Amino acid sequence: MRFLRSLVPSLLLAAGAAQAASSWGFDEATLAVGSKKADGSVKEKFSEKSLPKKTVDFGRTDTLKIILTAKEGGKAKRPHQAFLTLQEPETGLEAPFVFTTKENGKATVELKHSDLPVQLLKSAKPLKATLTLASFGSSTGYNNRIFDVEIRPDPLAVPPVYEKPLRYGKLEEIHHIFKADPQSPPKVISMVFALIVAAMVPILLIATFALGGNVAHLQKAFSTAPVSHGIFYGSIIAMEFVFYMYYSTWNLFQVLPVIGVVGVVSLLSGSKALGEVQGRRLAGER
Repeated sequence: MRFLRSLVPSLLLAAGAAQAASSWGFDEATLAVGSKKADGSVKEKFSEKSLPKKTVDFGRTDTLKIILTAKEGGKAKRPHQAFLTLQEPETGLEAPFVFTTKENGKATVELKHSDLPVQLLKSAKPLKATLTLASFGSSTGYNNRIFDVEIRPDPLAVPPVYEKPLRYGKLEEIHHIFKADPQSPPKVISMVFALIVAAMVPILLIATFALGGNVAHLQKAFSTAPVSHGIFYGSIIAMEFVFYMYYSTWNLFQVLPVIGVVGVVSLLSGSKALGEVQGRRLAGER
């Protein structure tokens, strides 16, 4: 019984040591805040058991730098995860900054005003600085708030402006405004050109007779091939009517099919009519 009683405290001490060995922490930490150009950095040393008590002032031209030694179970070791998180207390928005770590556990993080998002720069209250150290295995990670950061904006500088990010979603209804349909030219211009075309008709007839046109053969031509000549001349008149309808009311999609039909009719009847004319030419009648 005496042996068991003496063994119990030893087991409890061993369990406490094992529990302490299975957790992450840090030591030999240094916090430096200030401008490198002015060489006026304020340095403060702290540890896991003695954290900074004062709020850190972070000016617009300052650089915040933290150097520490990460430890697992009291031994310096490189963690798998090591970053400093700045959180806005009211909205809960946060921004993580990764430490640069080495095999001996030395970790460094450095940030400027330009590294912070606009939401944190415009915070009216001090930001919460949280340190996170963790790795693979059964060791308990370290994730605690170590100090607060007060953002000091430059009164002479232009305040940062938050730009709303592009988000895909339902947009406002778009009302399309189509281009107006093309209008016909004024009637005066149309009448002028119609008169010019009508004036060409007598000139065309005079030129036909001057070049040897024989109107007396019309009766023989229509008696030999009445269908071909009739359809051919009718197709010419029909084509002129199609052009008139296109000018007045029809659109292009209505005109094209009609033109195709009238064109085919003109081609077939015209070939028959020209065959009849060629027959009279070979017979010496023309």
